[in-house]
Amino acid sequence: MVYALDPSTKRLGIMGGTFDPIHHGHLVAASEVAHKFGLDQVVFVPTGQPWQKEVEHVTTAEHRYLMSVIATASDERFEVSRVDIDRPGPTFTVDTLRDLRKSLGNDVEFFFITGADALSKILTWRDHEEVVKMAHLVGVTRPGHKLINPGLPASAITLIEIPALAISSTDVRARVALGEPIRYLVPEGVAFHIHKHGLYLDADPSDRGNPQGDM
Repeated sequence: MVYALDPSTKRLGIMGGTFDPIHHGHLVAASEVAHKFGLDQVVFVPTGQPWQKEVEHVTTAEHRYLMSVIATASDERFEVSRVDIDRPGPTFTVDTLRDLRKSLGNDVEFFFITGADALSKILTWRDHEEVVKMAHLVGVTRPGHKLINPGLPASAITLIEIPALAISSTDVRARVALGEPIRYLVPEGVAFHIHKHGLYLDADPSDRGNPQGDM
């Protein structure tokens, strides 16, 4: 695990996602949640091997990690962790939280941030009861998407609309494959990394129809 936690941190946002690629919507979401909950810091945690997605369709973890580092470098509130990337096997949220809790101790309050569509399936997550006990859950979504509590106590979950989440990783990948511009959709350094390494040139543009849930 690589990130620098300020010793004074008491309220930590944990933003889990594939980040394939990370874009401005992710950054705005993290900033909004940090403001709403008075978070001291937000750590972005790129998934290692997402259990919900076909591995062959996900960019390598190192590229996704590096793009996350590039995207968050200018905001002192943001850090990036390798905790999921360095753990072998499929990534499960409960393991992420267990590892961070073991590392940080019990004095830090956790707020787990992810897409509202992913959160709607929490009852299918491994050891979801433990996840709910370890962190307050924050589901972020684009305006116009119906926000639905998946059946958890109201005190355990918060759902927030984030206008910038109209941007999606799916659409960014499709635009790269079609030769369309991605400037202003992703941080400049991320766009440079994508073009330098030839990422997403073989993406399927037909997937761009669903802009929701691209964490």
